[in-house]
Amino acid sequence: MKVLIVDDDKLVCASLKVILESDLEIEVVALGYNGKMAIELYEKLKPDILLMDIRMDTMTGLSGAEIILSKYKEAKILFLTTFSDDEYIIKALNIGAKGYLLKQNFDSIIPCLKAVQAGQTVFGNEIITKIPFLITENNKFKLTDFDISDREFEIIAKVANGLNNKEISQMLFLSEGTVRNYISAILEKLSLRDRTQLAIFYFENIK
Repeated sequence: MKVLIVDDDKLVCASLKVILESDLEIEVVALGYNGKMAIELYEKLKPDILLMDIRMDTMTGLSGAEIILSKYKEAKILFLTTFSDDEYIIKALNIGAKGYLLKQNFDSIIPCLKAVQAGQTVFGNEIITKIPFLITENNKFKLTDFDISDREFEIIAKVANGLNNKEISQMLFLSEGTVRNYISAILEKLSLRDRTQLAIFYFENIK
C-alpha cells in the first residue's frame, strides 16, 4: 500500500512515516506540508491513500482534497487532524473523504488505512458519535423520525459500504447474531426489504 502523508508539522510527518512503515505492507511514497503540495504530489505519485491534515498554511487539506477528488473520483483520502469541528466533519463527508480520525488515536491509523484500502469508510469513535446529530442538524436524514440509534446508524453505514455480518461483528465487538438482529430491526424501522435497499437508502439519504 502506497501512502502519501501531508501535514504542516514536519515532525508529525516524520513520526507518521516511521509509524506507518513499521508495517511491511505500507510504503510512504512522499511527505507534503500543505494542500497545494498534496495536489502536486498526488498527481505525480498516484498513491493508494492520501493521509492528510486539515488546517495548513498556503492551502487547507479540505481545499486540496476537494480539488483532488474533482479530478480523481477514485482517490482515497483519510483526514488525520486534531480538530473535530462540526463544519470540518460535514465538509469532509460532503467532498467524499474516506475517513476522519483524530491524531490522539495513533494506534488506529494503520488498521484504518487498511480498512480504507479495502473500500471501507472509517471514522474515529469521537467522530462517529457526532455524525448522526450532524446529519439531523443538516436535514439530510432525521434519525429520530425513524427511532434509529447511534449503534444502528453505525451498522447501516457498514452495510452500505459492503461489509458482511462477520466483518461488522468483528469491528463493533458484537456477535454475528446480534448484528443480524440489529439489521432486521433497522429494515423494519425503515420499511426496507433487504441489505441492498438499505445500502441504496443510505447513499440516497445519508451519504
